[in-house]
Amino acid sequence: MQHKKDAPQRSDAQRNRERILEVALVELTRCADAPLSVIAKKAGVGQGTFYRNFPNREALVLEIYRYEMQQVADSAAQLLCSREPERALREWMDRLAEFAMAKAGLADAIRLATSAPGSQAKPGHAPVASAAELLLRANEEAGTIRPGVTADDFLLAIAGLWQIDPRGDWQPRAARLLDLVMDGLRTGAPGR
Repeated sequence: MQHKKDAPQRSDAQRNRERILEVALVELTRCADAPLSVIAKKAGVGQGTFYRNFPNREALVLEIYRYEMQQVADSAAQLLCSREPERALREWMDRLAEFAMAKAGLADAIRLATSAPGSQAKPGHAPVASAAELLLRANEEAGTIRPGVTADDFLLAIAGLWQIDPRGDWQPRAARLLDLVMDGLRTGAPGR
């Protein structure tokens, strides 16, 4: 009986954590030094709950970055389950662009969190590279892209995403860039 009683608390705790991350992403994108008390209040959690999850600003900012990156990475397998490989890859690229724009908006907060002496390093992009690799291999097997493209090749090809101003009308520019990358990936595909 005790075990069943504990289970909802864990899911409530997870929902609280995710709500804090969602609110913090918006608030810290808007203002890199947004007060943590404002984030807690807008997330509907008390100070104790907030600080149990995120003992300081640096922990919060780095967890937002890690969480958002993991969400994008996890979506690759989900897309492959419900779409043809080529469409899954292109839709995933759109999600990656949204992540890039959110990351750009958080850049000041990330810089503040990782620049202090003794602060944690920014998380690496391994989950995104693994997701890209999964999608690229699925497309290579389907004959929809040229053979031999690596995740590193792909990430270099889309690096222009991080040059787009997230405060402007970034969607059309990102879509054009990603369409160009897709066209390049298709060139030399055996199924074309």
